[in-house]
Amino acid sequence: MAELPDWFKSIPYFTKRWLSLTAILTVAGRFGVLNPFNYMLFYEPFIKKFEIWRAATALLMYPLSPGNGFHFLVNCYFLYSYSVRLETDSFGGRPADYFFLLIFNWICCVIIGLLANIPVLMDPMVLSILYVWCQLNKDVIVSFWFGTRFKAMYLPWVLFGFNLIISGGGLQELVGIIVGHIYFFLMFKYPQEMGGPQLIQTPQIFYKFFPNQRTGHSFGQPPTRATPTAAPAAGNQQQGEGGFNFRRHDWGRGYVLGQQQ
Repeated sequence: MAELPDWFKSIPYFTKRWLSLTAILTVAGRFGVLNPFNYMLFYEPFIKKFEIWRAATALLMYPLSPGNGFHFLVNCYFLYSYSVRLETDSFGGRPADYFFLLIFNWICCVIIGLLANIPVLMDPMVLSILYVWCQLNKDVIVSFWFGTRFKAMYLPWVLFGFNLIISGGGLQELVGIIVGHIYFFLMFKYPQEMGGPQLIQTPQIFYKFFPNQRTGHSFGQPPTRATPTAAPAAGNQQQGEGGFNFRRHDWGRGYVLGQQQ
């Protein structure tokens, strides 16, 4: 049991708070302490009644029920998995820059959620984080169902296609892909690959509250990745990729080849 507190302490700052608030509010709604309906993102109460807290609680509270409990756990797993990787790797030592990523994607999810009538933002927000990780690690080989292998850059589209074909959904996956791409395009692709101006950047006030913990390469340059290594034996693979369901379909688990979680 001592391992659980140690694991929780090891979670980086923003991921820990995002995951913890999600668990607390969701459990509170499940047992009737809070009414989830009062915390979802609906246009009329948000705009006309100025219930602005819904923008945050729509991300943090999931309307848990016996029918979608496994789906919520899958969401939490990928929230933890991809957020930890970004916060400790691509944004390691730069908490203000990662905080800006979260804030930017969250604001985009709120805007699109209001326009598309998406009352719960956990799914698209998590997939937007997944998308950014996949773009920053696009040449890493991931495996999916039945031993299929492809580059990480295709993973969000594979998940979108599976949900579209199997359940006829795909809206929330598409929103997450759009939000993640907006951030990646404006922060990385447009200024660096296309020679355009830096259209978005971390506000200086964020650095005041979350100063850089190390210096080195200038932020904004996707890290150079080593050539992907061959897959280890299945029993030795520990780092999860793959399935991210949005309508209670389990797409299964995949693995980043040659890495340890």
